[in-house]
Amino acid sequence: MAAGCSNSNHSPACLPRSLNEDRVMTSTAPPVLRVSEAPWSTVSWSAIFAGAIVATTISLALLFLCAAAGFMMVSPWSGQGTDPSTFAISGAIAMIVVQWVSSAFGGFVTGRLRTRWESLHQDEVFFRDTLNGFLAWCVATLAVGVLVSSSATMVARTGIQATATVASGAAAGISLASAGSEPQGADPTAYFIDLLFRAPAGSPGPGQDAAPERLEATRIVVRSVVTGGISPSDKTYLAQIASARTGLNQDEAQRRVDDVLAQVQAAKVKAQEAADAARKAGALGSLFVFLSLLIGAFIAAAAAAIGASFRDNVPRVV
Repeated sequence: MAAGCSNSNHSPACLPRSLNEDRVMTSTAPPVLRVSEAPWSTVSWSAIFAGAIVATTISLALLFLCAAAGFMMVSPWSGQGTDPSTFAISGAIAMIVVQWVSSAFGGFVTGRLRTRWESLHQDEVFFRDTLNGFLAWCVATLAVGVLVSSSATMVARTGIQATATVASGAAAGISLASAGSEPQGADPTAYFIDLLFRAPAGSPGPGQDAAPERLEATRIVVRSVVTGGISPSDKTYLAQIASARTGLNQDEAQRRVDDVLAQVQAAKVKAQEAADAARKAGALGSLFVFLSLLIGAFIAAAAAAIGASFRDNVPRVV
């Protein structure tokens, strides 16, 4: 016990030396290390835009190459060229390859051109590198999308103009038919009406104007296509006017009407099958586009991390 300290005095000066040291050691808290944030953004936009430009350019170049290969695979002649299924599979593989190659180059350039990050954990560096590669892929995808949309808009505008031309031609054909003249290929049902009123070979047929009867028959046939059927009265009337125009008896004219209506329905079913095939092809193509973009995003992020690792492993020159 130190001198001058009573039993009731418990001040630190009256405690043994070892107890004083223990109290000081236990009451001292470790210093807190505060690291200030960097004043600049952790996103390397210059490297991102550079990688996006590289990816966009390579994508366009490869798309033109794939378009050339696609034109070489198809042929306007029947029995030649590649079948549609093989062409669709080849197109899907081409989209994936285009995304793979362009994203790999763009991501690698993005990672290689970014600045070195000091005093960061390796996991944080890897995250930032992959994020920069993903951002480069996003910018490149938006650029390619804008270019493709512009091209599609031009094609759609051309198609609309062509449709307007066809519609005006059809209106002119209807006007000519109403005036008693024959439209030249404007009406898609003209062939079936010709088949309905076709007279046997060698028979002159009636000499009166057939334009009103043809227009009425056309309206009946078009209504049967729209509604999916024809009433018995309309079918009997078609047989009557066909018999009057061709000289066939009623039974033969009725059989001709049935044959013409069957061909019209077959043409309708064929058009519906073509539309359904186009719908399925569009859905499958959209799915392949999504998969190719997903692969491209992953490849860009991974390539950026690989390029950044090459950049960080470059020794400093002192």
